Amino acid sequence: MADETVSVGGSRAVLIRPKALRASVILMPGGSGAISPGEHGEINGLQGNQLVRTRSAYAARGLAVLVMDAGTDLSSAVQYMAAIKRPVTVVATSRGTQRAAEGIARGARPDALVLTSGFLSAESGSGSNVMSIIGSPSALPRTLVIHHRNDGCKVTAPAGVDPFVKWSAGRARVAWLSGGRNDGDPCEARGYHGFSGLDGQVVGLAAGFR
Repeated sequence: MADETVSVGGSRAVLIRPKALRASVILMPGGSGAISPGEHGEINGLQGNQLVRTRSAYAARGLAVLVMDAGTDLSSAVQYMAAIKRPVTVVATSRGTQRAAEGIARGARPDALVLTSGFLSAESGSGSNVMSIIGSPSALPRTLVIHHRNDGCKVTAPAGVDPFVKWSAGRARVAWLSGGRNDGDPCEARGYHGFSGLDGQVVGLAAGFR
């Protein structure tokens, strides 16, 4: 179940492919999105990011896992993983939710979408958000929002969740989490924003959604 570096649409990404597959996930980290893959599956950037640090937990649940680098085209990634095992669920966190929305706006069609600590609506705190980028809920796949009730990041405020779910016209539902640890920058991976201490709950919800 070792990580390997693969080429997806001319860009490097990291793949974990367990033997018995149930489905596939594409993980889109937050921050810059730059995981800087090495030659043999090493991830040299964003190692603490919630999705990067839990990638093996998805594979342990029988999912083929692709960790995207910032420049990877989402449509190409969905097609790549569909050839391995459908259904394909995109899981994005924080700024990765903006990149997921941009990919969907450009025509990517995953079977399902999970948005954690997302830039969801104007009420989240940013004018650039999933609603504004996608434009119409008709382009939204079946979506699960995972959000911490006490997320203190100014661009992923919990107040942004309900407007997004209403806009989705029945395509999105929300799982609220609470507890865990909150250390350092409120927009970074060691706080409520990064579900510190709650990785098992996040993986369980995201891995089961398809």
